[in-house]
Amino acid sequence: MEKCAVLTGDIINFTSLKDKDRLNLINKTEVLIKSWVKQPNLAEVFRGDSYQLMIGDTGDAVKKGIQLICWFKKHSDNKNKIGLGSRVSIGIGSIAYNGKSVLDSDGEAFHLSGRNFDKMANNEILRINTANERINEQIAIILTFVNIIINQWTTGQAEVIFLAINGYTQTKMAEELGIQQGAVNNRLKVANWKTIQEGIDYIIQLIKE
Repeated sequence: MEKCAVLTGDIINFTSLKDKDRLNLINKTEVLIKSWVKQPNLAEVFRGDSYQLMIGDTGDAVKKGIQLICWFKKHSDNKNKIGLGSRVSIGIGSIAYNGKSVLDSDGEAFHLSGRNFDKMANNEILRINTANERINEQIAIILTFVNIIINQWTTGQAEVIFLAINGYTQTKMAEELGIQQGAVNNRLKVANWKTIQEGIDYIIQLIKE
């Protein structure tokens, strides 16, 4: 049976934002995650600060998990010292059935995503689980280091990494953000993006085995 990925997450420090800022962020987030899925009902924001989406390409789902972390971090309110972030649990497995929305659907991928989200530690922002425990053990080791590095990313670093995952060149990133190409390069280096990218690519190989 073909495997899919289910991403379950929440927004860190969401309630610290002003009412209008929370609404604006949710509206933008809904537009973003619905643009990633084949049908709009496969991505939903619920309870205000939580979201879930189902993506058929498991490798792309892992990259989207990183982007979601960057998405919320880059929307931090630095003026009022409100640092946003996200915890994301990705479950890789089969889908039993699709309901009216992703929230009504069920299957192995949903169980792996939801149950492991509930098990996430306070400092853990990305968790990935399959039905294969041997693979899960390897992924967990890699994510131990990935989580440490990602937790240290700044708003500026999150901005460029979000675009890098979309395939932007450094020149295009600089144009998009209104900064110098050298600044883009420096942000990527300080964020250890090359190392993270290698780790994520290896995880993608494991889950596609």
